[in-house]
Amino acid sequence: MTYISESLRYRVLQRAEERCEYCHLHRRHGLFSHEIDHIHAEKHQGQTVESNLCLACADCNRFKGSDLCSLDPETGQVVALFHPRRDEWSEHFRLQEQGMIMPLTPSGRVTVFLLRMNALETIAERQALIALGEF
Repeated sequence: MTYISESLRYRVLQRAEERCEYCHLHRRHGLFSHEIDHIHAEKHQGQTVESNLCLACADCNRFKGSDLCSLDPETGQVVALFHPRRDEWSEHFRLQEQGMIMPLTPSGRVTVFLLRMNALETIAERQALIALGEF
């Protein structure tokens, strides 16, 4: 894996406002440290440049891996995952008061599905953070 300089890490962290760019969990609430993710993995010729990097919580990064797309659970079609540099989060997802992240598009559906963004324990954590005004 390519070295990511401290200055580049800092720029990614600041741009993300210290939140996972997939599920929006703030890094102070993660059980494990948030990580710098290659949106397009190096094995898919993704470069270590600011436009290909995002901040991801450990769960989102682990479940995403090097994937670029998945099968839409509704249509069975191959659909690209949400791309934090090109896509607007609010166009693909909506956070509900109950703690679920509702997908609004095919890209949102495959991302929520593949990254397991609505696992029961994750929803419970979001509910608690919402109740505390921390999400």
